[in-house]
Amino acid sequence: MRFTPTALPGVVVVEVEPRADYRGLFARTFCRDEFTAAGLCGDWVQCNVSYNARAGTLRGMHWQAEPHAEVKLVRCTAGAAYDVVADLRPGSPSYRTWVAVEITAANRRAVYVPAGCAHGFQTLTAGTELFYQMSTPHVPTAARGARWDDPALAIEWPACSERVIAPRDLTWEALA
Repeated sequence: MRFTPTALPGVVVVEVEPRADYRGLFARTFCRDEFTAAGLCGDWVQCNVSYNARAGTLRGMHWQAEPHAEVKLVRCTAGAAYDVVADLRPGSPSYRTWVAVEITAANRRAVYVPAGCAHGFQTLTAGTELFYQMSTPHVPTAARGARWDDPALAIEWPACSERVIAPRDLTWEALA
């Protein structure tokens, strides 16, 4: 695996190193020893799948508050997504800035999202599925969110003919 840091401290793109032959390919997507050697979380307690029927589906920006802050490893297993991480760690040199990575079933990239960062994505194709590995269980009372179009973050989402957003994600308050 290759671990490539992004402009946000702690946010890492994880790429597999496929071994291909006439049958297809084989690639390791996770190895605890390699993750911990890279200074990343290597213990996952929960896995989730997000299936999105329509292109233009936008989910986010989500995180969990302390003491339930979570690390996420997000991979696209079908379709394609524009994956966004926003730094909400007070005192961070990249506070309230964001990075985006296109993750697809074809490129097999994953995005490592550290605790204290908000995460969201917009699907680029119909039938997009994302697979999440989580460092802590979901705690509904610790769930937090920021509006996808919050001016404090100014995320540049891809243009689409119709954006599909859950009512809950439309009701998050803007960051002050």
